[in-house]
Formats: sequence, structure tokens, C-alpha cells
Amino acid sequence: MESIELSEEKTSTQPRNSSFPSWKLTAREILATKTQNYFARTKRMKNILMQVAFSIGLGSIWRFPYLCHRNGGGNFILMYFFMLFLFGIPLLYMEMIVGHWLRVDNIRVWKQLVPWLGGIGYASILVCVLISLYHSVIITWSIYYLGNSFDNSLPWNQCPPVKTINVTDLSCLRTVSHQYFWYRSTLSASGHIEEGVEALVLQLTLGIFAAWCILFLIMITGLKTSMLILVFTVFLPCILLLCFLIQSLFLEGAIASLRHMVTTELSAWASLDLWRQAGSHVLYSLGLGMGTTINFSSYKAGEDNYIQVASLMALVNLGTSLLVTSIIFIVLGFWATTSGPTCVEKSVSKLMKLIKRGVLPQDAKPPEDILLLPPLDYLEWVSRLPQHLQNQIIRFSPSCSIKTQKGKFMEGPGLAFAAFSQAASLFPGASFWAILFFLILVITGLNTLIRILEGITYPLENSISIFRRYPKLLSDLSVAKPAFATVFVCLGGFLGSLVFTSHAGSYIMSLFDDCLVPLTLIIIVAFQNVALAWIYGARRVREEIFGDLGHLLWSFLTVLWCYVTLPGLLALTTISLMQLYQTEPPYYIAWNSSMSQEVKQPYLQGTLSWVTFLSVLAFLPIPIYPLQHWWYLQDHIASDPFEKLQSKKMPLVPPKPWPKHGMQSQEGNKDSSSKRHSLSLTRGLNLNSWRFSLPLSSQSSSWFSLPVMNSLTSTLSTRSFSLPVSRQVSPALTPIDNSDQHVKTKDENQHGNSAQ
Repeated sequence: MESIELSEEKTSTQPRNSSFPSWKLTAREILATKTQNYFARTKRMKNILMQVAFSIGLGSIWRFPYLCHRNGGGNFILMYFFMLFLFGIPLLYMEMIVGHWLRVDNIRVWKQLVPWLGGIGYASILVCVLISLYHSVIITWSIYYLGNSFDNSLPWNQCPPVKTINVTDLSCLRTVSHQYFWYRSTLSASGHIEEGVEALVLQLTLGIFAAWCILFLIMITGLKTSMLILVFTVFLPCILLLCFLIQSLFLEGAIASLRHMVTTELSAWASLDLWRQAGSHVLYSLGLGMGTTINFSSYKAGEDNYIQVASLMALVNLGTSLLVTSIIFIVLGFWATTSGPTCVEKSVSKLMKLIKRGVLPQDAKPPEDILLLPPLDYLEWVSRLPQHLQNQIIRFSPSCSIKTQKGKFMEGPGLAFAAFSQAASLFPGASFWAILFFLILVITGLNTLIRILEGITYPLENSISIFRRYPKLLSDLSVAKPAFATVFVCLGGFLGSLVFTSHAGSYIMSLFDDCLVPLTLIIIVAFQNVALAWIYGARRVREEIFGDLGHLLWSFLTVLWCYVTLPGLLALTTISLMQLYQTEPPYYIAWNSSMSQEVKQPYLQGTLSWVTFLSVLAFLPIPIYPLQHWWYLQDHIASDPFEKLQSKKMPLVPPKPWPKHGMQSQEGNKDSSSKRHSLSLTRGLNLNSWRFSLPLSSQSSSWFSLPVMNSLTSTLSTRSFSLPVSRQVSPALTPIDNSDQHVKTKDENQHGNSAQ
């Protein structure tokens, strides 16, 4: 009985002891799974925030408002909305999914898909170089405004002190002080683009030197973008802009300004320039054609629903642009409302208060009938005063325009700086709000410029053999010792950006931003669309992405790639060329100091010739790349008869065996796991593996050459380069002829032995 009881106790306690370790193991697995899921969600959220931060960069805060104001407000907004969802989202999704599918950089993507269009990636790098040069001067303007924001009385709220006595010193009273501060104090702008190119503005030169020094320190220290910085650059600008909007709604004429912003005229849609500027800004603001989206999607981990990410980026971009534009239109409406007689009335009222307080003498008292006279008579009265009184009156004048403005205020690229300096001065403690806004603008500009520089260095590191062997030549982000090329890139960027710090620098920047960069981006994106949707095949892309990634592309997107985005890009290219070379040349906004207002100046033919030269220079890699391969192909064809003669004299040597992953890809029809593995390995083959497998091309010594086939037609054929071996084995991918010869020689030897 005791033995039975003991056995029962043992059997009863054994399940408890056996179940306890399994419970501990399950808890550990649950904790590990939760931790892994948390880090995966954090990584995915960080990737999305990085893309959203790039989409709300300087394109939304700086470029969109002045283009919208230049093209009539609601007309541009409606056109931009139309082109963003019809062109922007499909093309952004195209770059995202291609980068995630092939897992290579912007240069190698097009080498793998369409090898004879492999120069598209190099053209994107050259465009990134052009954009980085004039982006640095926008950061310089932000740094200059940030430095002036630390004054107790903001310098743009009033006219600067008069230095000499003449009529032109009254120019500040003819316009708002914020516009005067932009053109005279910040830019020291010349009359037109041909003047003042050889002379540099001191404060802008020091500012652009500081901007490139900050970029250099960020690159050599390898500062990583943390989650806190991403939240700061994404959410804080939106919160600050919302505060500015609420405060601006209390200004005079705010409702009328918003009504003017959303007013549309269907007749304006007949303007080809409106279509060109709206379409080019969609590409510019989303970073299309620069290679940044492809590079980012290629090296980031995790699976994302890219159509949702692309839609989110487009919506955030649109929302930020509309928020900034609303504030600027309200400020512009306030300037227009307070100009002319209203400004004279405010000036006289302020002078009388200062005279009663004893700040100004009785000699500064204006005539009693001054309010009944035209506004320009007030300027004539001020000009007849003694020197010291002129200085004091101009110093204490309100920030409004005595002259009635018939045209538009601030059509140039400095609109955002002048308008937001006015918006910041509306708050109590204006210096704090100005410091906060322009600091955000500096950080946003640096973040955008770093992403653009990554689009230059990252593809070159992975695509050019010398940079693969010596990776520290381009970047040395993991060590504190600066790399040679980091110094070279920053020094070259600083020297190339000096032209934008001249007295005509803002006009040259407008030339780049309005004529050069939009044209190059449109043509590059058009080449990308042609290469993927028509040469490689949209249906084929859809099938292979489903086989490799398990993602089924929305068929409507492939239809857009083939029949909507491509004709639209070709139409935009035609419009851009017509606008550049039409009978009436394009114009830019210049500052006329004698009239104290902006005027439209046409670009001269000599200036437009520079646009043609730089455009051709940016597109040179696209035709040079296949020409170089054709040159190597001709060398190979010329040596082919000699190789045939040598093959008759020398015994046949069996070819080198095909790599293991090639054999796996041929056997991949048996199970799906080996099929997917073979697809990724076959697509990831570089050019060296092509030369290894083809005996005729083993003589080629250039990493830049295409795989040499038996003829030029097979060389330029794209389907023989990347056709999935799981569906069809291409003759160019397998040494069928050599293997057959090897089998024949083996059979002949066996037959001879049997005969003996």
C-alpha cells in the first residue's frame, strides 16, 4: 500500500515539475516575441517618419508658397492636387517598390533592369549635385535670419538707420520693411542678373561657409537620426505653423486673403506654364528622379505597405504646403490692406504720439492737411525735413508701404522669409518665436541636404569598383577621422555655392530652381518610367514582384505607369523646352531700388545658354553609357575571328562550372522556397558574374561594360539579362552550347573506348 501511495504521489507531482519549465520557456518566448515586435514597429515607424520628414522639407515650406502666389493661388493649388494624385503617388510608389524589390542602389537598379539605360543613375547624381549647391544658400538665408532673431527689437520690423541724405534713402517707406530687409540687408541685391556676379556679399559668404562646416561635422561624426529628432522635425513645424495661422487670422483682411487663395479661374488652366510649374514641383517636393527614394527603400529593413506610405507622404506634403501658403497669403493681404492712405494715417498717428511723449521735436509734426493729400506727398514732406529728423521719422515709421502697391508683394523666392518674419513679430516675445521658426528651418534644410548628399555618395560607394575597394574614400561616418572625399565634397560644395552669395546670387538661384532643375527632373523621371513600364514591361514587373516579394501590385497603378504618367511626363518635357526656347524668354523677379519694388526682368540668351549647357552635361551619362558598351563590343567582335582560329588549333577546354546558385535556380521548379532563393540570387548577379559565365567575354577588363553576347542585338536585349529562371531559362543565362559540346566530346570518348 505504501508503495502504491508513493507511486501515486510521484505520478501526481511529476506533471507539476514537468509543466513548470515549459511555462518558463513559454514566458521567455512571449517576452522575446513582444520585444521583437516592438523593435520592428519602432523601426517601421522610424522609416516612415524619415520619408515624411523629407517630404515636408524646403519644398513645402519655401518653394510651394511663392509658386502658388506667382500662379494665382487657387489655380496652382487645384492643379498641384490633380497632378500629385495622378502623377506623384504612382511615380513615388514605383521608386519605392523597385528599390525594395531589387535591394540595390539607384545606379545598379537601372543596370539590372535595362542595362543600356544604366546611365540614368549617374544623371540623377549630377542633378543632386546641382540641387545641393543652391539648397545650401537657402540654409544660409535661414542662418542669417536666425542670427538677427536674437535682437530684442527685430531688425525687419522697422526701416534701418539712414546713412546718407538723398531721395533714395526714403525707399524703405515705399515698401514694407520686411521686403526692404530681404532685398537690401540680406541679399544686397543688384538690379539684374548680369550685375554684381563678381562681387560677393560678406554675410552670405560667411553663412554658406558655416552651413558647409555644419554638414562636414555631421558627416564625419556620423550623427544618426534618432526618433526624437524625427519627431522634432515632423511634428514641431506643423504645431508652430498652426500657431502662426491662428495668430494671423486676427490680421486685417485675413478672410479676404484666404478667399483669394482658394479662388480658381478655369481660364487659367490654359496656361502651359501653370502645368509645367505644378508638375515639376510634384517631382521636386517628393524627391522623384533624385534617387533618394530608391536608395532609402533599398537598404531599409522591414516590410511596408508602400502604397499607404506614398499616400501618407503626399497627404502630409499637401497639408504642410497648404498650411504655409495660408499664412503667407494672410500676411500678403495684410500688407495690401495697410498700404497707401492707410499707411500714411498710421504713420501720422504714430508721429503725433511720439511728439506728445517728447520723443520727437515739434518740427517733426506733419501738416494738418497731409491726410487729404496723395500718399506720395507724405514722402515729399519727409524729404524736405532736416537730416536728423528724416533719420528719426524713418526709424519710427510703421512697417507698411506708403506707396499704393498696384502689383503683387514679394513674388520672388524670398516670400517665405519676409512673410514669416512678419508672422513671428505678431506674437508677444517675437524674438523667441523668430528664433524657434528659423531654427526649425535650418534643421529642416540640413536634413533635406543630407538626404540629397546620401543620394550622391551611397550609389557611388556600391557601384564603382575603386570605391568598393576603398570605401573610406567617399564616407567615413563610423570613425572620427575625416575621410578625404568628405573634405572634398564639402569643399567642392562650398566653392560651387559661392556664386549664389553674389549680389545677383538670388537671381542665379531662381534660374536653377525655375528652369534648370525642373527640366532635368522631368526628363530623368520620364526615362525611368519608359525603362520600367515599357522596355522591361509593367506586366512583367508585376509578375516578378509577386513571385519574389509576395506583393500583388494594384493593376490600376501599372495602367497609370503605361498610359497616364508617361504621356504626361513627355508633355511636361515638351512644355519645358518650349518655355525655355520660345520667342519671349522666361523672366525672373528683380529688385528695382529706385522704385522700391519688384520688377520682371527677362533672361538674356547668354544666360539661357548656361541652362542648355548644364542640362546637356547632366544628361551626358545616359547616351555615353551605351556608347561605351558599344565600343567594347566592337573590340570584342573584332577579336572574335582570331579566337575562332585559335580554337581550331587548341584542344577544346571544358568551360568553368556554373555557380551553385545557378544550378539551384534550374532546380527551383520543385519547391517554392528554392525558387524564390534562386530568383534573388540570379537578379543580384553583378557584371563580373556575367563575364565569368561567358567565355567570350572573359577578356573584358572594364567593370563598366555590359555582358558581351554573340551579337549586338543580344547585348541590347533586356529580357536576356534579368528574365527569372524559375519561369524560363534564357540561353544567355546558361552555358547550353558549351555544355552540349562537353556532352558530345564525352560521348565520343566513350564510343571510342568501346570501339577499342
